[in-house]
Amino acid sequence: MNYPSWEVPHIGSGWVIGLIAIFHVMISHFAIGGGFYLAIAERKALREGRNDWLDILKVHSRFFMVLTAAFGTVSGVGIWFAIGLAAPEATSALIHNFVFGWAIEWTFFLIEVAAALLYYYTWGKVSNRLHLAIAWVYAGSAWLSLFVINGILTFMLTPGQGWLSVAGSGNEASMFWHAFFNPTFWPSLFLRTLICLSLAGLWALVTASRIDAYQMPHLKEEIVRWSAKWLIPAYVLLPLFFVWYLYMVPETQRGLLTLGISTIGQGVFTQVTRSALITIVTSGTIALIVYFLAYRSPRDFAFGHACSVLVIALAATGATEHTREMLRKPFVIGEYMYSNAIRVKEAEAFNRDGYLTKSPWVRDAERAGWQAALQADPGAVLPADAQAAKAAFGSLMFQGQCLACHTRDGYRSMKRLLKGRDRAAIASMIAMLHDRPEDSPYRAFMPPLVGVPAEIDALTDYLDALNRSDVSRGAPE
Repeated sequence: MNYPSWEVPHIGSGWVIGLIAIFHVMISHFAIGGGFYLAIAERKALREGRNDWLDILKVHSRFFMVLTAAFGTVSGVGIWFAIGLAAPEATSALIHNFVFGWAIEWTFFLIEVAAALLYYYTWGKVSNRLHLAIAWVYAGSAWLSLFVINGILTFMLTPGQGWLSVAGSGNEASMFWHAFFNPTFWPSLFLRTLICLSLAGLWALVTASRIDAYQMPHLKEEIVRWSAKWLIPAYVLLPLFFVWYLYMVPETQRGLLTLGISTIGQGVFTQVTRSALITIVTSGTIALIVYFLAYRSPRDFAFGHACSVLVIALAATGATEHTREMLRKPFVIGEYMYSNAIRVKEAEAFNRDGYLTKSPWVRDAERAGWQAALQADPGAVLPADAQAAKAAFGSLMFQGQCLACHTRDGYRSMKRLLKGRDRAAIASMIAMLHDRPEDSPYRAFMPPLVGVPAEIDALTDYLDALNRSDVSRGAPE
């Protein structure tokens, strides 16, 4: 445990990241696709001499600027804040391996924000040619920002054998490009680009829905239908690129998805399968609504319809991001670091020397009391200070190895998972997590439990006391 743990009651730290990320992806991907939408729409309006289109695009660009530059930026910072607290070890690894990549991404991001502000505030103040050029600068920098971020995100699932061969040696920088252009980089980039374009159309429908159909019926009809067509590339090409993406995902991770699909008839679903099914259902619903309510009846397409589609798109985004996250299990960085921040190469040493041996979060008095307890005769009643030390060790084991994915009494609650088990049953489950036999049902999605027998015993006592008490925070009394 190099870092303190961040405990968020009831929902867990992972969902803090997830909730921020879902809204951020909805806005950031719109920021990318919307840039292309504005550039192409303005180009079309200028070529056709459609000043009425330009008036609507100016309104849309204001909405676009406020949403992306304000809310998108704040939510992006929020993700950094959340991951730094929830997964500091993984965040540190990403920063150390991609420090120049992050710097490049922030450069594109600054250009993107500046161009968005410049684009809106120069309507009618510069030549049409220059204004359109600003739109393309914005669109290009926004997409290049996605290009860089995509390399880092896909690295977390498929770092590639080249990078894994030098991981931990200090020579990771020599494999920077291998890590960046990892096996899932290209299919993921195409998938995200298509999603950006579809979100551009969905958000544009919000603006188009507010056009007065009585005063400007033809204008509303044209813009609603034109915006609806932005979803076509995604729905035509997404299945193709999704199959390509799954093909590049390691077979062990792909098995988390195929297991649930192959057992649907038996009513057995993995979490990743549930999320994937939600993505499919919500995406199909969006297609039907946009076609029948927007494309077929554009003049009747109301603001409420557009907001309803956005809510469904938010659900689709959340399910898709959850699926991507779940595919990494039991890792936070594939084949390198488990979801509880233990590096794969460290597991053996932790089992030999102890997980908490060098932890800075163990007090000297606790360490001394625990050492005394270990030297006592087996079965002897521990003195009060040794019992307190053992409870503290058990709590630290839980915080370091369980709290990343579980809570005490909320999301993935340990109390609910352990309900009805006595200490012997808990010890059996803990032993299975520690030994990780090939036929273990936990092996596919849970990291190994590491530590020496005394630490495992302390964790067992802690979980048993938690299961039998109403204690929700701190060491059980």
